[in-house]
Amino acid sequence: MNETIDQLLTGPPLGASESELVDWITRLEEVKCIAEAVQAEAAVRLEDAVRARQAEAGVPARKLGEGVASQVALARRVSPAKGASALGLAKVLVAEMPHTYALMKIGLFSQWQATILARETACLSVEDRRVIDYQLCALGDDGQAPKVVAMGLRQLENAAKKLAITLDQESVVNRAANAERDRRVSVRPAPDTMTWLGALLPVKDGVAVYAALDQAAKAAQAAGDERTRGQVMADTLVDRVTGRAGTEGMKPRIEVKIVMTADTLTNESDQPAMVEGYGPVLAGWAREALSDAEVFVRRLFTDPAGQLVAMESRSRKAPDGLAEFITTRDGGICRTVGCDAPIRNIDHVERHADGGETRAENLQGLCERGNQAKEALGWQTRPGPDGSIITITPTGHTYISPPPDTWKPDPPPLSRAELVLRDVLVDHTLVA
Repeated sequence: MNETIDQLLTGPPLGASESELVDWITRLEEVKCIAEAVQAEAAVRLEDAVRARQAEAGVPARKLGEGVASQVALARRVSPAKGASALGLAKVLVAEMPHTYALMKIGLFSQWQATILARETACLSVEDRRVIDYQLCALGDDGQAPKVVAMGLRQLENAAKKLAITLDQESVVNRAANAERDRRVSVRPAPDTMTWLGALLPVKDGVAVYAALDQAAKAAQAAGDERTRGQVMADTLVDRVTGRAGTEGMKPRIEVKIVMTADTLTNESDQPAMVEGYGPVLAGWAREALSDAEVFVRRLFTDPAGQLVAMESRSRKAPDGLAEFITTRDGGICRTVGCDAPIRNIDHVERHADGGETRAENLQGLCERGNQAKEALGWQTRPGPDGSIITITPTGHTYISPPPDTWKPDPPPLSRAELVLRDVLVDHTLVA
């Protein structure tokens, strides 16, 4: 296939054979890899330009490059954390892994494959990392692609680990010892009012937890329990962590914040409720959940437009009540465009030092990276009249975080006739 990028992006022609369609998929995958490589180069050059501008402006050396990762995140429509990871990977590829980067530029290696190699060599010296980069990713003298191109992700990871241990076993051992400090627990939404609960643990602890749950499941099934093995393991985990096991007749005292309108609470509306840290849930599910635990009802009122009523304070730091209000109003999620990290800081949109007031309209919930980025040289933020937040980066690009619409009434669904009419209008526009 010798199609140009523009031709490729229009899609395969009607009537293309199965073989031709596979060729299109292959070529488009190559284009994606090349685009990721070019993105990496652009990110590195952006940081170089920003550091030069900041140095000329007298920014201290330790702060040079501040805000670049967030600009990358905004441009790529991802969270600040992912933007920082993308920038870090780009710098490693361009400066320390030329053969991996070259494979990306010819469309044979993806950003995720490069991420695995960068991650598994992060504890090594630059010299040893370059050895692995050459051994795994260098093209043959005849231009033949290396075997690593055809490896699965686990094979790729194992190949890099094996070489890393061979080159510098002490660094790998030290890295494993330090990794224990990163142990943590996370939760993220899953479909149908479920959640994924994850834990990063030392291998002995993780295996021990799983073995204990597996043992409980086997015992329950041996006793005739009709639940599946997975169900018993999940229920046992919840019982043991929350202390619910062995407390027959007692209700848990674990706090789960569920916010809903008064009409939803009194069964006069089916407007979805919000579970902080999860997202929207069915009204019926929320009402049922409230009956399963000790409940404290906190009244939060909305204006006619659906915005939560504002609160204000004269202090620089938002009082606990106002901070909790902002966290609830923003749904517990960072207001930075593209970010879905939990709120860690309650921040002034217009800086307090610039006259910004400590009131709900001028406060936003941000993750730690989002909060730090807006303090970099040349960043501007201001509240919009509709509750949105306007961010202008040093390059003049503008990003708008829309106001939380959690509490706005849902519009009535379109009728079938309206759907048909809309589809006709869309088809007419596309044809025109």
